[in-house]
Amino acid sequence: MTQISRCRGCFHSALGKSSRDDEAARADYRRGDRRRWNCSRNVTKSSAHWKISPRGKRLALLRVRNCIMRLGDCRSCGCFAAIFFAASLTWAGDASRFNFHRDTLAFANSTVFAYQQGKIVSYGDPDPKEKPKRYTRRCFVMSRTVVQFYKFAQFDPHASPLDDKELAKRIRAVSRKPPWHPTLPPEQRIVFPGYRDLRDISRARTRLMQRNIGLGWTAYLRPGNFRMFYLHSKSYQEKTHEELERTLGRGDFFVAFLSDFPTLHINHSVVVYAHKGARAPDGTDRYLSYDSNHPDGPRELKWIPAKHAFEFQKDQEFVGGFARVFHVYGKLLQ
Repeated sequence: MTQISRCRGCFHSALGKSSRDDEAARADYRRGDRRRWNCSRNVTKSSAHWKISPRGKRLALLRVRNCIMRLGDCRSCGCFAAIFFAASLTWAGDASRFNFHRDTLAFANSTVFAYQQGKIVSYGDPDPKEKPKRYTRRCFVMSRTVVQFYKFAQFDPHASPLDDKELAKRIRAVSRKPPWHPTLPPEQRIVFPGYRDLRDISRARTRLMQRNIGLGWTAYLRPGNFRMFYLHSKSYQEKTHEELERTLGRGDFFVAFLSDFPTLHINHSVVVYAHKGARAPDGTDRYLSYDSNHPDGPRELKWIPAKHAFEFQKDQEFVGGFARVFHVYGKLLQ
């Protein structure tokens, strides 16, 4: 993000402080009291790091609108700083604009074994003829990729597509960016010409995408995965639920590692990106998630407060129900 100067007075104004505080600050400035107007320097971090709620964003935009209307009477840089600050909120990791059928991968992660009703029915390949085409053990890789392309890539459908070498280079460049880093502004993103969105490019160039977004076996060595062996308490799951709520509240993605060790009915990763409706009267929360095994549509993760536990939607590979949730890719070594 381009360096900016962030005045305390205009920052308070943008966050929706009372008009009385604004008037007092302007009075101090007119009297020559600069202490309340000292500007911090070298503000280079994206506003995605600032934990601002959706309500706070709406208040900021409302304050900016009022500030613009008073622009003729403004005698300081406060209004201009507030405008730039609010503009940055529109791209600061806002997952609310996430569209499942636009921002996810068109191909699926396949299971190693054959399942029916959540139970293994064959330890061999479901179809030996399909073995060279099958793409397995990539749920963590695909979850990470979806977040990375949403934050760091943009598409230009009107330009000519790249050759395979350059396209592979750009795919790797996106997939190597830490997914917990803040969203890049449009002018700093890696451009993919010739395609509308991630769904479009992953459908048209499936094999090239699969070869360049990362290896599957390395996910088993992630330090954060070892929590599955010893963090089994309900209190930890309650803290995880609170963290999930905070993450969605600031407009970011929550990449979840699902496990029920030692039962091992599920050992999987999904991207939670939004609430599914309002909270139920009993406190139950439902969430929409991208599951790489199901590119056709979102899956449901549920928090059951009475059980102090999460549950995940049933499918052919999972019997459904209880699953511990661990936050991954939210920070280094997580």
